[in-house]
Amino acid sequence: MKLLVVIPTFNEAENLQPMISALFSLYPEGLNILIVDDNSPDGTGVIADELTLQFPGKLEVLHRMGKLGLGSAYIQGFQFGLDHGYEMIGQMDADFSHPPAKLVALIEAVNNGADVALGSRYIPGGSLDKNWPAWRKFLSGFGNLYARTILNLPIKDVTGGFKVWSRAMLEKMPLTTIRSNGYVFQVEMIYAATKLGCKTREIPFYFADRKFGKSKMSFRIQVEAALRVWRLLWIHKETK
Repeated sequence: MKLLVVIPTFNEAENLQPMISALFSLYPEGLNILIVDDNSPDGTGVIADELTLQFPGKLEVLHRMGKLGLGSAYIQGFQFGLDHGYEMIGQMDADFSHPPAKLVALIEAVNNGADVALGSRYIPGGSLDKNWPAWRKFLSGFGNLYARTILNLPIKDVTGGFKVWSRAMLEKMPLTTIRSNGYVFQVEMIYAATKLGCKTREIPFYFADRKFGKSKMSFRIQVEAALRVWRLLWIHKETK
């Protein structure tokens, strides 16, 4: 199965080369990667271009003019994958919070009939970084429970961004109406997919905090996400 993994980047200069090398060493055949870089001031985009020479025909880079947001980066990446005939399209972070070795389990789940396979921190076997303080773990868990409850979702981890989608499912998705551009993008995608009858499979994984660079999460982003969850009920009332 042809698989494209979409990796949005903004200031991931220290993480990008190790991540790309890890993915291609684990999956030497059938894997292509698309980096969507938002004009990172730390030179991530330049590093990505250099890596295309190391992995010709397997790695491509989409350069954007500025920090346009996580959601729009993924939408562009998904559309690229559909336009280029990929049968599965994955999404993950560049900072190793999503372990490359776990990607194989997500691929297998889609090969075995799932429309989307999700890396899950909130099912048995999954967990958050052991060094996180209690307040941070509580905030993460509460945000996930909050969204699940409001949207009546059966999935345990609705806020995570480690996924593999089948082509057939993404073709059904109303990608042009997905407007969330922060972390609530993950919630909106899985909410719309569930309304379309998506068959999901959750795979447990350990979510490790990034070793290099700064987290993109902020209190403002969290508040924005909490408010937008309610709007999703209206936005996708006709999705079915």
